[in-house]
Amino acid sequence: MSFQSFHTLTRRTCLAALLAALPCAQAVAQSQWPSRPIRIMVPAPAGGASDMIARTLAESLRQDLKQPVIIENKLGAGGIIAVEAMLQAPRDGHTLVLSPNSLVAENPYSYKFRFDPFKDLVPVAQVASVPLVLVADPRLPVKNITDLVSYVKSHPGQTSYASYSPGTISHIKGMQFNKAAALDMVHVGYKGSPPALTDLMGGQIQFMFDGLGTSLPLVKAGKVRPLAVTSPQRSPFLPDVPTLAESGYPQLSQIMGTSVWSTPDVPADIRERLRQELNKAMASTAVKQQLAALGMDAGNPAQTVAELEQLLKRENERTGVALRAMNYKP
Repeated sequence: MSFQSFHTLTRRTCLAALLAALPCAQAVAQSQWPSRPIRIMVPAPAGGASDMIARTLAESLRQDLKQPVIIENKLGAGGIIAVEAMLQAPRDGHTLVLSPNSLVAENPYSYKFRFDPFKDLVPVAQVASVPLVLVADPRLPVKNITDLVSYVKSHPGQTSYASYSPGTISHIKGMQFNKAAALDMVHVGYKGSPPALTDLMGGQIQFMFDGLGTSLPLVKAGKVRPLAVTSPQRSPFLPDVPTLAESGYPQLSQIMGTSVWSTPDVPADIRERLRQELNKAMASTAVKQQLAALGMDAGNPAQTVAELEQLLKRENERTGVALRAMNYKP
């Protein structure tokens, strides 16, 4: 055998051995995940709805994966800070983002992203869903949507509504309601629900579209007054509160989803293992009960990643249509 033939044979043998070893290497990589603490970046303050969802899931994951699960609150810039923290970390499935779906469905219309939300991020699973609730300062003479409209129109230029972040569904619903009811409420954006609700209870802000998770305890305590929910049907957590559709604004009905994201270059088998672990957590009675206490529904484990990706793209397109119709400028 010539040296060239021997060299060619050796290369082919090494290549075949390498290809044969790949499945084993992937299996080893998956079996070793997680090999250190998992970090979940949350673009919301402690006590916010996303933070509470993350901490609920973290406890379940911690028990099943036998690794610490650390929640890191990365506020501001419509989720950009949280996402960039993940993008700067090793792409091995140990750093994730948990955020409302507004991260990709709404925020790109209000913030200058330095990444492509549909190329540089990949959803792993939608873990919770919740309607918004329109709440008011209980000291106002406003008990329903009709009262709200009358109050705002009788106080021109004197009323405002909060959002937990500019450009999110909390902001957009206020803009849509302003237009639909011909109102002139002024928007005031905050970094999270807790500071916005504090100002609402203090009288600095009159109204707010907020996630049910953060407002529900305050509603029960009588510190804010619920006027309507954005879900198509009444919430079982607030059965006496009408929907916006019942109140004459069916076009404002919408549910807010919350998902976990990774990066597309994390090995697919690790992302699938993570999805399975999240689905297991969502199916557990303990997690369902904890989310229900926050007025939330757990995600649907039967939803595929492809279905979630399609849902997020539809929500992004829906937001674009709504914002263009209002001539929105960030």
